[in-house]
Amino acid sequence: MSIGRLDEDSEGLLFLTTDGKVSAQVTSRKVEKEYFVQLDGEISDQAIDEIKNGVEIGIRGDKYMTLPCDAKRLEPAPVFKSRSKKIRDEKHGPTSWVSIVLREGKFRQVRKMTAAVGFPTLRLIRVRIGEIELDKLPSSGILEVDNFRLSNN
Repeated sequence: MSIGRLDEDSEGLLFLTTDGKVSAQVTSRKVEKEYFVQLDGEISDQAIDEIKNGVEIGIRGDKYMTLPCDAKRLEPAPVFKSRSKKIRDEKHGPTSWVSIVLREGKFRQVRKMTAAVGFPTLRLIRVRIGEIELDKLPSSGILEVDNFRLSNN
């Protein structure tokens, strides 16, 4: 089974396991999940601060205040393989990249957070779960382990 979800428009690190304890650990608030997010427009320092402090988003028709998190602008922009599905042309204006680190995972949370501060998500890539980083995986993209730790917690 997969641990956590990535929607159809998202990319990146996804864990598969048959170990229920590992699944529970990863989905708990003990393990950080880091996302690199390409945004429509040049994000402001004020918007980054709002994301860090928590923003109100909608979850199943209810209002939800996100927990404080880590967020920062990524400069220079990270380089990833081009998507097969083009996001948009450069003629539509500038974009910016941010890193957002969460310890929770509500439905489409990152997308809702960036939209709430006025910068819709164009591309979302999960780059880290705990201490496992996407760019440090073997070239196959598959890492098989027995009894590993995701964090020092």
